[in-house]
Amino acid sequence: MAGKFFLIDTTRCTACRGCQVACQEWNHLPATKTKQTGTHQNPPNWNGVTYRVVRFAEHPARQNYVSWLFLSDACRHCLDPLCKQEADTVVKDAIIVDENGAVIYTEKTKKLAASFQDIQDACPWSVPQFDPKSGRLTKCHMCHDRVAAGLLPACVKACPTGALNFGDEAEMKKLAQERLAEAKRRYGEGAQILDAEDVRALYLVVADLEEYHKSA
Repeated sequence: MAGKFFLIDTTRCTACRGCQVACQEWNHLPATKTKQTGTHQNPPNWNGVTYRVVRFAEHPARQNYVSWLFLSDACRHCLDPLCKQEADTVVKDAIIVDENGAVIYTEKTKKLAASFQDIQDACPWSVPQFDPKSGRLTKCHMCHDRVAAGLLPACVKACPTGALNFGDEAEMKKLAQERLAEAKRRYGEGAQILDAEDVRALYLVVADLEEYHKSA
């Protein structure tokens, strides 16, 4: 299996949102108008012009303290992308996979507007979004333009703590196992790498994934 992989180590994420901002800036995307909804997470989810979101999950802890779980969330770049399978039934190769494994939504996705909900529903994480202004389906594209030029994705370049990592499969999987061993020593056997055989974005978590998506 050729191509590139991410490692997202949630134990090192401080929720600085550097990755989120870098993604917006590199892709020349407008800011999303937000409002206070009782959480620090903003915007509340992906949308047509937001490809990466840092999730803030607040949980009660002992002695009246708060426990936080942070997760920099974006497309997983599946090895066998179900969104592409669904899209291909309508418009062939509107969604493509490049030589590095990036799942890329092309200009042809303008022809998929009527099928958007089916394509989003095909994704286990509901990643695909629709941008009404451009008429395209959108999401993280692994900064394929930067990667082709030998650069890191903008989100990884901006990360100050090593929470986001990017490289060849063997390098990232080796680093994942080293980080996992460290996480198990610190947080216990609940630490795990999610979906390691199915995706190119390997998430190291210390709680069930749904715990990163809710607040107390």
